[in-house]
Amino acid sequence: MKKRYVLTGLCICLQFWALAQNIPTKTYQFASKPSWADEFNKNGLPDSTKWNYDVGGHGWGNNELQYYTEKKPKNARVENGVLIIEALKETVKDNAYSSARLVTKGKGDFLYGRFEIKAKLPEGRGTWPAIWMLATKQVYSKTYWPDNGEIDIMEHVGYDPGRVHATVHTRDFNHIKGTQRSANKMLPDFHTAFHVYRVDWTPDKIEAFIDNELILSFPKVSNRWEEYPFDQPFHILLNIAVGGGWGGLKGVDESIFPQRMEIDYVRVYPLKSAPKKK
Repeated sequence: MKKRYVLTGLCICLQFWALAQNIPTKTYQFASKPSWADEFNKNGLPDSTKWNYDVGGHGWGNNELQYYTEKKPKNARVENGVLIIEALKETVKDNAYSSARLVTKGKGDFLYGRFEIKAKLPEGRGTWPAIWMLATKQVYSKTYWPDNGEIDIMEHVGYDPGRVHATVHTRDFNHIKGTQRSANKMLPDFHTAFHVYRVDWTPDKIEAFIDNELILSFPKVSNRWEEYPFDQPFHILLNIAVGGGWGGLKGVDESIFPQRMEIDYVRVYPLKSAPKKK
């Protein structure tokens, strides 16, 4: 969820490039039952066997305005079968807003698979919700990001309502260079209805879907980790940021808070016969 300016993914060009270089493609299948899931059926704090918290208010590399709290029901709780992540207008340790960032690191680390999240998003200028993935370990180079990769299953910035993004970042393809691979789909009811955000990740490509519609394909076109570092375990992150380099590009409307993201479920379907983890 690093700062970025949207560049539509050149998926078709990449696919032709892969074919031109005679890079083999395979057909992969995913298991029919999840190997890891949270259906959010128990009220209270998020399940501590599945979720950790990122905590703090240092801007998170994007000049964000919120403080991410830990084990605060007002910012992260399960109610009536959904996980609620809520951003509030309140001062917490010199930060003007509070929110939560839940992570599966150490409790859900995955190498390949189908990642499916059903969610309803917040609205309003300054909100920046995200459902995304980062590498669990720093396998490549001395720089964690972007060298070890990022998979954005869903991002939305409130000043551009309804335009929901999926993005892939690597050393060669990232927003700093203006080369990130990204696509988006308009969802007029993003804040009133649940939609299913999905990524299928295999050794050969990453594909992103909204409500089962393919919107982004990022094929592996070489064995260089600078292009495709996605051969190591990643974990899931769920959060609402406030402001920041992208979310706050047109300011923050203080009158809209509180704002919440509701998540009906998170499901991970393993890749059949997946390679062993490093």
